[in-house]
Amino acid sequence: MRLGVISDVHANLPALLAVFDDMPSVDAVVCAGDVVGYNPWPADCVDAIRDRGISTVQGNHDRAVASGDAAGFNGMAKVGVDLAHRRLGSGAIGWLGALPTERTVAGGRAKIVHGHPDDPDRYTYPRDFAPGLLGDEELLVLGHTHVQHHAVFSDGIVLNPGSVGQPRDGDPDAAYAVVDLDDRSVEEHRVSYDVDAVVAAVEEADLPRRIGERLREGR
Repeated sequence: MRLGVISDVHANLPALLAVFDDMPSVDAVVCAGDVVGYNPWPADCVDAIRDRGISTVQGNHDRAVASGDAAGFNGMAKVGVDLAHRRLGSGAIGWLGALPTERTVAGGRAKIVHGHPDDPDRYTYPRDFAPGLLGDEELLVLGHTHVQHHAVFSDGIVLNPGSVGQPRDGDPDAAYAVVDLDDRSVEEHRVSYDVDAVVAAVEEADLPRRIGERLREGR
């Protein structure tokens, strides 16, 4: 079984559509959370994920937008949460609020979380990838750090597909991955998109200019 794996879309529609266009044939797509936040297309990104029936877990930005509570977020993050909360309808807000923090797919062969199996808000960086993160699943998918990385162990795979909408690993291209559960192989992918169009849309939405500019740096 082949899974397309995405995470941390962060309301960046051009990046998300570029990933969908670039992704090879898979049996299903899963998302490790944070569909919304930062960028100016929260409704479009929620619709794109829902319309495709993508199995998704709740990220910290998804939870903040659903609750309207961005306490503890920095200034850029809070502005993005506030914009999404204003622009999303009740259906989208309800969908975000109802997302689980953990989900299993492929008959239990794959588990999806946002940050860490024990804490959805914990950052799990590549240096933290270890067999002990795995439970009974063959594949553990997580996001939150926006850093693309995977590790293959005798018991299974730990994978962060990277961020679709706001990479922070020094590569500005949108990130995703494809996993073959049968041969336990992982393909890490990057795809370019029109970052300048996102920068312009960020400014038009009166969001902090840095939200767009950092996309050029992959930071």
